[in-house]
Amino acid sequence: MERIKEEELLQVAGGGIGKGILVAIGAIGIFLIGVVDGFLRPLKCNV
Repeated sequence: MERIKEEELLQVAGGGIGKGILVAIGAIGIFLIGVVDGFLRPLKCNV
């Protein structure tokens, strides 16, 4: 097994889409689904 030098470690790039971006896309999707559901099936407040 070969040891990687610190300089080489700093040059290693991450892969693909980050977890934060996936979470943000999911949150936006859920929000939009809620907005569409609110327009299509408005519910009365029982206050």
